[in-house]
Amino acid sequence: MTSRAPLSRKLSAIAESATLKVDAKAKALQAAGRPVISYAAGEPDFATPQFIVDAAAEALGDPANFRYTPAVGLPVLREAIAAKTLRDSGLEVEASQVIVTNGGKQAVYQAFQTVVNPGDEVLLPAPYWTTYPEAIALADGVPVEVFAGADQEYKVTVDQLEAARTDRTTTLVFVSPSNPTGAVYTPEETKAIGDWALAHGLWVITDEIYQNLVYDGAHAASIVEAVPDLAGQTILLNGVAKTYAMTGWRVGWMVGPADAIKVAANLQSHLSSNVNNIAQRAALAALSGPQDEAEGFRLAFDRRRRLIVSELAKIPGVSVPEPLGAFYVYPDVTGLLGREWRGTTPTTSLELADLILEEAEVAVVPGEAFGPSGYLRLSYALGDDQLLEGVQRLQRLFA
Repeated sequence: MTSRAPLSRKLSAIAESATLKVDAKAKALQAAGRPVISYAAGEPDFATPQFIVDAAAEALGDPANFRYTPAVGLPVLREAIAAKTLRDSGLEVEASQVIVTNGGKQAVYQAFQTVVNPGDEVLLPAPYWTTYPEAIALADGVPVEVFAGADQEYKVTVDQLEAARTDRTTTLVFVSPSNPTGAVYTPEETKAIGDWALAHGLWVITDEIYQNLVYDGAHAASIVEAVPDLAGQTILLNGVAKTYAMTGWRVGWMVGPADAIKVAANLQSHLSSNVNNIAQRAALAALSGPQDEAEGFRLAFDRRRRLIVSELAKIPGVSVPEPLGAFYVYPDVTGLLGREWRGTTPTTSLELADLILEEAEVAVVPGEAFGPSGYLRLSYALGDDQLLEGVQRLQRLFA
């Protein structure tokens, strides 16, 4: 019998999401009765504000929401997103320049599909969110990592970007606040990078999903706010998941120049059509309703941020740059490698994360998921008591 044709080589080469993999392993151990504390998932532990849930419940009473709606999103939600983009990113756009997507990940995927051609090089500052290089590869692009370590507060410079640029470079990924590091570029740093991208005619894909989660007076200036002339070659990505504790509602969006949005809209019309209408109505409520609960979330994250940084800093061999945004801390743990801990000598952060899970029953994501080894990502979007207990377990393990 003739053997079947092979599976897609492109999809077979894509790696599983490392963060989801670690989180799934932690949940499996918890289900088996082990008292695992997980810092793996980038997911607020708060309930979605009740007024948002109420808007969704009300939407269930309208039969219009049970039918197909425009593939690019409900007009009223696109208007609200345009208003938010002006308010928070300093960019005035028409609602026609907005596409509502099934979560931020679809927006990421479509952005690269829209601007990347086969063989194009995409500059990817590292540490990076684990999905970016895979999404670039799915667009037949070539991710070019540009690494900035703890000594640079995980922020790349124009000189580093220029050193990595070639005649095949077409696109830059810019993320501030950052997942996984929580780093926030200053407005001056953002402007310098934006001016450089504009001078070289590069597309910029900027993920702003954490833009409302900043601390200590930091301002996560949008790159199009810093360099308005860059708007014609920038795609902005965002969503309601992080700010409003709506990860499961799956509503994100992309904003960009009309020609790019038209291309992406054609793709979405074949890929997924419209986002669930009930979730879109909930997102509309989130953006247009009171923001006091979202501000309460931010203040809680700030409190947890200060706690986890101070407690991690008590572990000898751990260096902890203070994050100014998002809800992650990204310690440099190279000082723990190559040393024996309870009979095991880890030499990579992957091995260290395995040791921590086995010996301390704490789940963290190793640096290999986001770039070079030697780092761990811990999300502090979990309950205060668990957050402290988990770090104290690490303190005891590495005493």
